Amino acid sequence: MSDSLASNPLLQPWNTPYNLPPFDKVKPEHYVPAFDVAMAEHLRELDAIAANAAAPDFVNTVQAFDESGRLFMRVSNLFWNLTSSETSPALQTLEMELSPKLAAHANATYMHAGVFARIAALYARRDTLGLDSEQLRLLERKHLDFVRSGALLSDADRARYAELTEELATLSTQFSQNVLADESTFALTLTSEADLAGLPESVREAARSAAAERDLPEGSYAITLSPSIAEPFMTFSTRRDLRETIWRARVARGAHPGEHANYAIAARIIELRQQQAAMHGFSTYAEFKLDDSMARTPETANDLLMRAWTPALVKADADRARLTAMATELGEPTPIEAWDWRYLAERVRQTSYDLDDAELKPYFSLENMIGAMFDCAHRLFGVRFVEKRGVPLYHADARLWEVLDRTGKQIGTFIGDNYARQTKRGGAWMSIFQSQSAIDGGTLPIVINNNNFAKAERTLLSFDDVRTLFHEFGHGLHGLLSNVRYEGLAGTQVLNDFVELPSQIFENWAEEPEVLQRHARHIDTGEPIPAALLEKLKRARQFNQAWASVQYVGPALIDMALHSLPNGTPVDIAAFEAEQCAKLGVPADIGQRHYLSHFLHLFSSSSYAAGYYVYMWAEVLDADGYNAFIERGSPFDAPTAERLYRYVYSAGNSFEPGAAYRAFRGRDPKVEPMLAKRGLIDIDEDMSVSA
Repeated sequence: MSDSLASNPLLQPWNTPYNLPPFDKVKPEHYVPAFDVAMAEHLRELDAIAANAAAPDFVNTVQAFDESGRLFMRVSNLFWNLTSSETSPALQTLEMELSPKLAAHANATYMHAGVFARIAALYARRDTLGLDSEQLRLLERKHLDFVRSGALLSDADRARYAELTEELATLSTQFSQNVLADESTFALTLTSEADLAGLPESVREAARSAAAERDLPEGSYAITLSPSIAEPFMTFSTRRDLRETIWRARVARGAHPGEHANYAIAARIIELRQQQAAMHGFSTYAEFKLDDSMARTPETANDLLMRAWTPALVKADADRARLTAMATELGEPTPIEAWDWRYLAERVRQTSYDLDDAELKPYFSLENMIGAMFDCAHRLFGVRFVEKRGVPLYHADARLWEVLDRTGKQIGTFIGDNYARQTKRGGAWMSIFQSQSAIDGGTLPIVINNNNFAKAERTLLSFDDVRTLFHEFGHGLHGLLSNVRYEGLAGTQVLNDFVELPSQIFENWAEEPEVLQRHARHIDTGEPIPAALLEKLKRARQFNQAWASVQYVGPALIDMALHSLPNGTPVDIAAFEAEQCAKLGVPADIGQRHYLSHFLHLFSSSSYAAGYYVYMWAEVLDADGYNAFIERGSPFDAPTAERLYRYVYSAGNSFEPGAAYRAFRGRDPKVEPMLAKRGLIDIDEDMSVSA
């Protein structure tokens, strides 16, 4: 190894606390040579598996494949985490350069003919091998991974398939970078009291902090496109013209002509996905994608979405009438527009439910809500989180906790990065730096949660922010509590329409009065949230849920329609979206949570392509599953929590997800609790069906 490689911190042993990456030593120029070494090492490991003179068995083939590529994954996890959480022009340039190369390496891995031949031979006689359930699950999943990556294609088709995936990797990277460029360069600068009219102090403080981050003149305020600032601004600002400016800027991300335009990129992505589906023998990409899911078919997913869509439109009509009346009372123009809905809904909520979001926020400090989620995890699963300061991380905003089990033994490391900044992509997500495994001494998971809350001296959250915090922590627990032998089955590596169950069910504890009375304490007085305020929050829980349902279900239906176009169908993305909105009857004064020009779920990777429905699918599981605690009379019922731990949070992909849910709940899920929770049916309706 050359001197430069020998000194590359990515290739040296990571003698760091908790086996963390050496954040303070890694520079952008280290990545390309490290990836070259790591990919070559991985391919040598695969070649050795294929060349093994011994007959294939589980250990020398399936387990060996699962254990291969550890250096490559170590470097990859660091690289992709930093390009999302703390990027730079240098990293973005590398991302464009490396994306097709890393896609090519994935192709070389999952099209390795020699390895696949051995796995296929074992798969063909899997019932005679005497494997335990976890070993059989790993064999079946790895065989399917190879097949869905093109291993059964002809030589010529495999070469073409590799070209498709490499081009897709480049396009997805460009799509994501374009959205980040539009988000990071926009700021609505406010300077006068008239500009700030209606804004509570918490929003003003966040806007001051955003202005300071952008080096704007002292006394300035900046409204960015981060939801944690933009959405409160549209909720409270009495300046209708400025609300419209923010709304239009958020909608237009990725839609501007020029170097950051995304429509042509998205159209090409759809074209290439159709070619992929055709090569696998499916008539649409949606059919290919859902063939490996709980839903199984696009029709099943669409049926679920339509069960929410139709009543949501009806209830939105009633809500619109209330908002229109409020607009008239306030002297606001009618008919109302999309930039009016949040503002008017907040006024109706204040009037009808005597509930003001500005009254709630002082009880929801970020620090207290972090304590609340840790406390819930402890009461449910016995784990404790102990913060460790002074550990070098990649940004000053990131914090680290040791995760300990009931005996005090460390089972993982948790990193929380909660604040928005220009070098961080939007949204909220969970990721890993290291996955859990139990072979050869095992590895402990290193899990990170990213949020984009507006940073302030004392950061206060809206209740939607609290749910987001708990949601991502549910994903985090899925990674941290993983307790399987094989890395390929660990943590969140489950089917897409099951992966949101651990996150969404954990949101329920954020709404529990028992939790809020303990942790929701006033930022100034330390007094617990009053029971009367909790009662108001409970009564208002279903208010405006029709709007939220339309905002989510519309994009989910459009996603499915887009990916259900027959293979070979060209698409004009903007025209298609307009046509689908008209066909579905998407109300213009509600709009969509995501528009196709910035729909990262669909185009930053294939993970949620033809899969945005999974949030509602998992919501069926979470609403029905949380009822198991309600039926036992306690949100912390120990036997129910133990089943949730065993079959959901710790099980990874070691169980088929339908079987895992039945083992937890004792039966298949019912869709009615989800519809009732959203206020779309009456709670006493009994239309038992399975999701």
